[in-house]
Amino acid sequence: MTSSEVLEKFGFKFGKNGAHSARSMMIVELTTLLNGRPEEAIKADYQADILDFNQLQKPTEKARKLTFRHLVDLYGISPEVPLFRVFRYLWDRDEATQPMLALQLAMVRDPLLRKSMPAVLGLRPGDSITREFIEQVLAEDDLARFSPASLKSFAQNINGTWTQAGYLQGRSKKSRVEVKPSYVNVVFALYLSQLEGRTGQRLFTSDWCKLLDRDMATLHALAYTASARGLIKFKHVGDVIEVAFPDMLTPEEKALIHV
Repeated sequence: MTSSEVLEKFGFKFGKNGAHSARSMMIVELTTLLNGRPEEAIKADYQADILDFNQLQKPTEKARKLTFRHLVDLYGISPEVPLFRVFRYLWDRDEATQPMLALQLAMVRDPLLRKSMPAVLGLRPGDSITREFIEQVLAEDDLARFSPASLKSFAQNINGTWTQAGYLQGRSKKSRVEVKPSYVNVVFALYLSQLEGRTGQRLFTSDWCKLLDRDMATLHALAYTASARGLIKFKHVGDVIEVAFPDMLTPEEKALIHV
């Protein structure tokens, strides 16, 4: 498997705390920001849109600075961050599943959000979920780590993100919803899996593919769709699976993960 040091070069984040200690995934702000610039935009362009032109309509300079800092923390917001570069390459290809695509990147970059993933994915469609449930998940390894007020805030942010991404519904009473990923989400999940050093069938058994919450046959079918559209090269013959990413890795990045 790829070392954490190498993964950090691609934009992965590890540790215990994360961006959801401050805000949710902010899908409305992210969508507004990305839709206002072409794929080739650089970090300074996005920064100017938020700080100078107030495209996200924040009331104060402080609010604009905090918003930019949070979005950078959660998504990178720079083509110099490989994860964001590939994310941005995929962003415009299926508008309906942009919230799930944003969740995928946020999950990679926020250990706090990542900790909630098994608990939320373990729910069946229709099952209810409370803020207190997520608080317990966050505190299970160290009951004294967070104050009650912090746990409440973190859990609200995390539940808000899962709701924005389409996995939960409701306001005061939330419940699990069945999700429908697209071929774009599968491409990003497989890309993340390959960065970890997975190959063949193991690409489809990573946590990033589990996040899509679909059976293996569906994931394979979506991979075929992505291959037909030229995003990846996917071959499946018997028990042998081959996946290649012709436009997503630079020569230097391939050398880092030995592909």
